[in-house]
Amino acid sequence: MDISESIIQTQQQLEAADVFYGHGTDNSADEALWLVQAAFAAVFPDVEISADTPVSIKFQHQLDDYLKLRIEQHTPVAYIIGEVWFCDLAFKVSPDVLVPRSPIAELIHEGFQPWVVLEPGCRILDLCTGSACIACAIAVHQPDCSVEAADISAAALQLARENRAQHNLLERLKIIQSDLFSALAGKKYQLIVSNPPYVSNAEYADLPAEYLQEPKLGLTSGVDGLDLVVQILAEAADYLEAEGVLICEVGASQLALEVAFPQLPFMWLEFARGGEGVFILQRDQLVAAKQDIMQERIRRQSNMLNRQAD
Repeated sequence: MDISESIIQTQQQLEAADVFYGHGTDNSADEALWLVQAAFAAVFPDVEISADTPVSIKFQHQLDDYLKLRIEQHTPVAYIIGEVWFCDLAFKVSPDVLVPRSPIAELIHEGFQPWVVLEPGCRILDLCTGSACIACAIAVHQPDCSVEAADISAAALQLARENRAQHNLLERLKIIQSDLFSALAGKKYQLIVSNPPYVSNAEYADLPAEYLQEPKLGLTSGVDGLDLVVQILAEAADYLEAEGVLICEVGASQLALEVAFPQLPFMWLEFARGGEGVFILQRDQLVAAKQDIMQERIRRQSNMLNRQAD
């Protein structure tokens, strides 16, 4: 058997199994290709692979190990091979971070235009950065801007530092451990981008097994998934320049956010490559709605205390 036949066989095994796609791939063919290539590279790191390369027993054992992880344990391919592509860049990943898949990649490709005009020397914050895929991609695509990446997870930030080094961004990307804005006092940004936890408890309970391999800290945020998003809305204006902009992803929690803040003029973006639940708000819009946002934040804090007391 050669590599091309191994890919076909692997695809057939995936299709016969109860696996779910959605972590950088959406079909069995792509996943089979990734797994075969990764297994071959693990066994023969210095050998160039081609479709007619014959397979070996050692390679087959490695591939079988990968397939057991994928099929029996429902481990996403990205975690198995330790890498995923985002915004045309390769990033290291582990179960300490979510697998990059945000539609914000499309905005990065387009330079955030026409929504934001990034001036040379401007400062950009990636809040809840995880693996720093968004921050690194922004830094690569906006070489004249200064980028900072913040996250509460020390484990995630260690991986973020590895990705920063991999893309030679040590001088242009600053990584900060921070619980949202807590360690960013006095800083101002022209653009804040955030893909925070936003999965509701009900949605989390129904997630496929593959998603349960990801850190829950990076997925859920309160009963409706919006506790952290509300905190970001409440504080973002204090960290934005006068003409600054907040871009935030809330996914399937879009409707719940609109119900919570009917007065906020969310601009919901559409993506040519798929994805939903990403909004834009100007700083002055956040300031105008400050009182309503704070009331909602206080209500949520009170509900959280009551749940803890129960």
